[in-house]
Amino acid sequence: MTGVLRISRLRFYGYHGILPEEREEGQPFEVDLELSWDMSGAVDSDRLEDTVDYRKVVERVRDAVTSPPVELLEHLAGRILGGLREAFPELTGIVVRARKPEPPIPGVMGGVEVELRWP
Repeated sequence: MTGVLRISRLRFYGYHGILPEEREEGQPFEVDLELSWDMSGAVDSDRLEDTVDYRKVVERVRDAVTSPPVELLEHLAGRILGGLREAFPELTGIVVRARKPEPPIPGVMGGVEVELRWP
């Protein structure tokens, strides 16, 4: 049986962006995830080894956000998605929402967000 795990508002500090102040001062980044896979094994067994350990998912996202800077939020979201696909081949669907909640752009109050989906 296929299920969905949602992890919301992961928040890490990074130095991504095209503006010099983004690269020098950094800023918080937030990530939301939706991960799909066959959860039958975990439903039946109640054992961690039969599921995706979301602590490890969070570690992968943290590593992607805190790793060397990129210019585009799209690229950062792709880095996250690719890292999850590599680390968790049992996943059959991934949605990554990467967000700058406080972008250095006058007038933007609600942040900016990119969403990538696989497949």
